[in-house]
Amino acid sequence: MITESDEDYGNLNKEKMEDSREPGARVYTFIDDNDERRDEIYYDKWWQKFCLRFHQPDSTPSWKPKWWTRFFPFPLFSTYRQSALKICFILFFLLTWGILYAELGEAIGLHGELLGMSLLVIAAYLIGWIWLKVTTLPALIGMLLTGILFQNFGLVTMTDEYRKLNQDLRKLALVIILTRAGLGLDAKVLKKHYAAVLQLGLLPWLVECIAIAVTTHYLLHLPWIWAFLLGSMIASVSPAVVVPCLFRLRDIGYGESKGIPTMVVAAAAIDDSVSVAVFAIILNAMFSSGSVTWNIIKGPLSIIAGVALGSLWGALISFIPESGDTHVVPLRFLLLFLGGLFSLFISSMIEWSGAGPLAIVSSGFVAAYYWKKQGWIVNKNPVSDLFRILWIFFEPILFAFTGAQVTISTLDPVVIKMGAVCLVSCLLIRAVATFLVSFGCGLNYKEKLFISLTWMAKATVQAALGPAALDLVHRSQTTGESNKREVYAETLLAVSVLSVMLSAPLGALLIAVTGPKLLTRDNGDNKVQSEVESMKPVAHNSSQL
Repeated sequence: MITESDEDYGNLNKEKMEDSREPGARVYTFIDDNDERRDEIYYDKWWQKFCLRFHQPDSTPSWKPKWWTRFFPFPLFSTYRQSALKICFILFFLLTWGILYAELGEAIGLHGELLGMSLLVIAAYLIGWIWLKVTTLPALIGMLLTGILFQNFGLVTMTDEYRKLNQDLRKLALVIILTRAGLGLDAKVLKKHYAAVLQLGLLPWLVECIAIAVTTHYLLHLPWIWAFLLGSMIASVSPAVVVPCLFRLRDIGYGESKGIPTMVVAAAAIDDSVSVAVFAIILNAMFSSGSVTWNIIKGPLSIIAGVALGSLWGALISFIPESGDTHVVPLRFLLLFLGGLFSLFISSMIEWSGAGPLAIVSSGFVAAYYWKKQGWIVNKNPVSDLFRILWIFFEPILFAFTGAQVTISTLDPVVIKMGAVCLVSCLLIRAVATFLVSFGCGLNYKEKLFISLTWMAKATVQAALGPAALDLVHRSQTTGESNKREVYAETLLAVSVLSVMLSAPLGALLIAVTGPKLLTRDNGDNKVQSEVESMKPVAHNSSQL
């Protein structure tokens, strides 16, 4: 095991950044376990550079068996740490499959549906990883394509019994998405940039929601209520695409002086929360058996109830368990996660669907606010890390299962063509609206143009909510009306998948290409020092896991 002082670690990072500026070669510094000498290895061959797209060196000193380098040289193979992690995932799958097979029998046997669904998720994870390394575009696109391919090549089938499992897993993924959104909200940032965050989080969403509703009503012939249901879902921006791309720019100094990444993270959380809540309210009103007047009144009431109850729950779990408890991390995680599940399922059961999503976001925000007073960094604490790990498992589940709902042979070409026209035109309208509403946010023209071009990527909310209406239609009892609703619901699903396929790669590319051209870069030396200093509390918190 190799140890270094903090000063040496900072110098090592500076050396790597300076060496990496040399053209034509990638340089990594290694420490020999025996004599503590530093050997600089230059990877300048084409096959080495290609392998480095898939295999990165460990970010911190790591241990490996003495024979590992001889048989599995880097970068042709992964490092021992990364290989061991992949083996852990494989063992996890095999052990889980063995336990379930012992209990459930042929349902998860070689010809069972559960095994097919499990293989779909594993294939989606691997193909998504390869897609990310080869194209540098978000892995979720590869996962979505995997689900579509499995469904249309007959590699996976889902009966009604397992469709219910599919729905429940998507709800779990939605809880994780909303909880992470709440944990990512920093009260200090909201107080400092409240006008900018609200402008970016609400106004572009509202403009695109109305634009989608109008265009799909006239071009796809959806009833107004279905058109606004689609608009409330499509208008959401995906943090899963926007935030990692912005953070990669932030790590090399772009936009940090104006706090653009931090501002966008907060605005994305509000954007997602509003989108999910409004979608749930409209969907509940469409399929509810109550009076129209009561459904209209229930919408604002569910918003107030969700925020109030979620805030109370977040305040409670910030003091229970006690902050010095040995098991404070897993207890806080379980209380927050199970509380989110409870609020989502209960609100759906009592037909107050808008309250559940807002309660989840509010509980995460209030809990993070009080945890920060106790010394935990917002969105960089052990509970946030656990939700981040959980998302690694649920991301391929969400996108693979959403893709598996799409059967290409049943799609109407007119729906796809007109849907693409609606999406592209509304993305342009949103870009113009974002540019206009960003006045007064303290940004220059280039930064406003950057945000307007990148504040459009769709992914997580569309994947989680896209099949929701179709699920409810399948449970409908009225045959005549159910047929019409099924057509509308399938249109919603097709447009939601199409929105991810069009906007996610476009958003990621625009951020990568326009970021260095439109954003101001901070001083590099200050950036290196701040990064080294900021790693210390995070490493301390992560050790509690």
